Amino acid sequence: MAPRPEQTDLFPSQPSSMALSDEERLACLRLIRSENVGPVTFRDLIAYYGGASKALDILPTLSRRGGSGRPIRICPKDDAERELAVAHRLGATPLFTVERDYPAVLAGIEAPPPLLYVKGSLDILKRPAVGIVGSRQCSAAGVQLTKLFASQLAEAGFVIVSGLARGIDRAAHEASLAGGTVAVLAGGIDWVYPPEHAELQRRIGTEGCLVTERPPGLQPRDKDFPRRNRIIAGLVYGVVIVEAAARSGTLVTARYANELGREVFSVPGHPLDPRAEGTNRLIKQGATLVTETADIIEVLRPILGLEERRFDYAHPGDHASRGPSPTETAPPPAPAPDFAPEDVLKAVLTALGPAPVAIDAVSRQTGLNVQAVQIALLELDLAGRIERQGQGLIALKSS
Repeated sequence: MAPRPEQTDLFPSQPSSMALSDEERLACLRLIRSENVGPVTFRDLIAYYGGASKALDILPTLSRRGGSGRPIRICPKDDAERELAVAHRLGATPLFTVERDYPAVLAGIEAPPPLLYVKGSLDILKRPAVGIVGSRQCSAAGVQLTKLFASQLAEAGFVIVSGLARGIDRAAHEASLAGGTVAVLAGGIDWVYPPEHAELQRRIGTEGCLVTERPPGLQPRDKDFPRRNRIIAGLVYGVVIVEAAARSGTLVTARYANELGREVFSVPGHPLDPRAEGTNRLIKQGATLVTETADIIEVLRPILGLEERRFDYAHPGDHASRGPSPTETAPPPAPAPDFAPEDVLKAVLTALGPAPVAIDAVSRQTGLNVQAVQIALLELDLAGRIERQGQGLIALKSS
């Protein structure tokens, strides 16, 4: 695979896990649904100001100071209450990144989804997971191999994560339902796609776990499927690609997995089969060639620090960075910083352009410390003047 970009820990650490009151949960949703509040901005606001309620109060001031020419749109309380009420009726639980039950592995990536709606067993999300994805127009051999991988990995203690698509995804879910499966949806928790998977989706929501970052009732759009694929990659320690054509959405999941530092496993295929073109190319690029389940387990076992085939779920925090356990006391939030002075905002704006740059590069060019740059970027982000392009990169938004 292509070399992974260097990751730098320039942003504040993930806010300490906490138990949210109903009022603070509502404030979190309003913050997420407010204008110009993306995943990074949501995290930074919570970390800086000690909670969503306080962040909501300061939003207008931050946006105005960043240069917004009009008041920032804040999600009305009634709208957020309706969304949560619908989710509750559907049996879905909202999980915010600041909560203990938010999947720890996903929380560790850059810009994790601030909110997940989850239906089913939350405990499944605490277990080590492997993604299995592949072609919708799959072969009979591909389905057979997928079922073998999924059932044997489930027997070894892994949860299987996939996207509930036709073909390979469906086979992976069906074979792992008894052992633990997670379906990541591109639309709302109540939206069934494809329609013929209605019964399978219902069973996963009862016996496994359904996950989506989209609000209830939302029909998936084309741009929602890559977002779903990134969540699949973020939830797992490795992704197995069974079949994929040269131009396939499955390869998007593999790319995200590589970018997030996950293991990418690829099943080789016949050179004349177009469904093997993508998988064979992945192997050429450095993906791990797999022909049996043992190939996957042997790579993942040392990553998880496990020796036995049957995995120990008693200490999930040993395998990923997490907030405090329910019996621990979360440290007090960092004090809210001063606003960015006008000369700091001007210096940061001058250092930015249409080409994306890293925060530490802006810090070096301006001579400002990283925290001062972050505060300025927070105000500029809320004013809609910059865009975050992933991997800690920021660019000036075109007029």
